[in-house]
Amino acid sequence: MTVDGMARVRISPGDHVLVVGLGKSGLSAVRFLLQIGAKVSVSEGGRLDRLGRETRRWLDGERVFVEEGGHSSELFCSVDHILLSPGVPLSLPAVVAAKAKGVPVFGEMALAAQFMKTPMVAVTGTNGKSTVVTLLGDLFRAANKKVFVGGNIGTPLTDYLQGNQEAEVAVLEVSSFQLDTAVAFRPTVGVLLNITPDHLDRYASYDEYAASKFSLFRSQGRGDAAVLNADDPKILKRAEQSSHERLFLFGHDLAGHNGARVEKGVVTVRGFGAPESYDLAGTCLAESPNSENSAAAIIAARIMGCTPSCIKKGLASFAPLAHRLTLVADVEGVRYLDDSKATNIGAAKSALEGIHGPVVLIAGGRDKGGDYGLMADVVRDKVKHLLLIGEASEKMAAAFAGLTQVEKLITLEEAVARAHQLAQAGDTVLLSPACASFDMFTGYAHRGEVFQEAVRRLSPQAVTPA
Repeated sequence: MTVDGMARVRISPGDHVLVVGLGKSGLSAVRFLLQIGAKVSVSEGGRLDRLGRETRRWLDGERVFVEEGGHSSELFCSVDHILLSPGVPLSLPAVVAAKAKGVPVFGEMALAAQFMKTPMVAVTGTNGKSTVVTLLGDLFRAANKKVFVGGNIGTPLTDYLQGNQEAEVAVLEVSSFQLDTAVAFRPTVGVLLNITPDHLDRYASYDEYAASKFSLFRSQGRGDAAVLNADDPKILKRAEQSSHERLFLFGHDLAGHNGARVEKGVVTVRGFGAPESYDLAGTCLAESPNSENSAAAIIAARIMGCTPSCIKKGLASFAPLAHRLTLVADVEGVRYLDDSKATNIGAAKSALEGIHGPVVLIAGGRDKGGDYGLMADVVRDKVKHLLLIGEASEKMAAAFAGLTQVEKLITLEEAVARAHQLAQAGDTVLLSPACASFDMFTGYAHRGEVFQEAVRRLSPQAVTPA
């Protein structure tokens, strides 16, 4: 469900703005709105005890009315604007009631149209967003450009809007939830990495989810650029129908378009004069899916004026993010990889496709409504044994029955111990859950940390990378 029918958000001093959801981005939004002179109220579905006395005292001092433990339609319908935090669905009854009354509903990305002065590179996609955004930050810094990196990763956009906006470029990770409330958000460069089924517990269908991702480009105009994945047939079809003057593709077959072609760890770029070559050998980006992620980042950096030499410098020094195909240890010739960030089916499928040799796969967690059948071929071809944990284990066991050996276990520690028994030298033990983590852990990072600790306990001879 997306916001439509609104050309632009305009907030004036004295306007009454309701911030819904008081997590990290919600608190940042409150600070920004107070700074520009708005009257601010807050509606939080949970209790605010977790915020601590100092934050509560600050809210009281700023005369911010706080509704907690639920959302009332009376409050939502009484304000001038509603700013939703990303985790709050548009289907919330109080939001539906407010929209019916004509109250504008939007998210923090919608504020960019009125308040953002810095050119933006916005990155979305089911998988790889954080890697590409972090890599772009490194590439811009290697080119001696002042850069802000934030959005769905790390620092909220409203934190940046509160300052002097001194960066030369802002690199923003943008989730589908943020795009649903982005209204007239217009990035200078929009990057769509991939679309695989995800968040189907929140979207009515895959097509609705895909439409959310494509909305990244809806407000772009002359001079803006779109960077799209040529390896995804549905994205490529949209690209072929695009009216963008500056359209770039990345992938293995660019279908005659300008962009970045990936072949055996080498990225060849066309569209900026003479062809350019970027050899990823010797970097942590040489294997799929990071070679494709690199291609997307290289194109965006070139569009924004980075030179090939600076980009090569940034590629060489890039360090991978935690819990994303992270090598934990080599135990008796078996590699243990932590890919806990693979919280959806497409991410787990991509991880398996990039591994050479037999795999003992540890998967499972909280189901997100996707079709595990999309992983069937790669599980059949690569997974010698599948160890399942969590709420989705029954559903996943049924989906993969007959494709490989399947076992269900109670804890992640038990799964690691069992993987150690099953794996032989040359195998890879891969934690790539294809599910959310919240049935057993506080988040994907907690899940990855438990996995890493269990691996380190396996053997005193474990070889851990420096």
